[in-house]
Amino acid sequence: MGIKEEMPLLARHEGVWEGTYTYVDPDGKIIDSHRSRLTCAFPEDGEWDYHQTNVYTWDDGKTEEHRFPGTYLGGGRCAFDTERIKGEFWGVDDSAIYLSWIYKELEADLQLFELIVLSEDGNTRNRVWQWIKGGTCIQRTLINEKRVLA
Repeated sequence: MGIKEEMPLLARHEGVWEGTYTYVDPDGKIIDSHRSRLTCAFPEDGEWDYHQTNVYTWDDGKTEEHRFPGTYLGGGRCAFDTERIKGEFWGVDDSAIYLSWIYKELEADLQLFELIVLSEDGNTRNRVWQWIKGGTCIQRTLINEKRVLA
């Protein structure tokens, strides 16, 4: 069996998602916000088991694009290791995926923890990142997305 069969919740995320990322400090004050377009795919060429492309756009015209190829580890877990980030993710129940990762260029003791909750109909998802440094949350990222292409 492959990744889509062993991680059926992840398979339900396949497609193109648009939404907003809102970064808040520990007191909830907005420190940044931008639009997003994410493509979640399962390439059939065999190079990667999972591949996500994120395109971010700010109101001032700035854009960023990041690619996250994933390798299926078995047992319902997937890992990614790019020049930018390194981490793992897995499903925790029928609607939530949990991720843990680090940004390689940032402080060694900074870790990020994300929870992604997919709606029952599979057309919306809500995500929260917690940025933890030295055991303290230094900021959160709140993400709301809608599927625009299956």
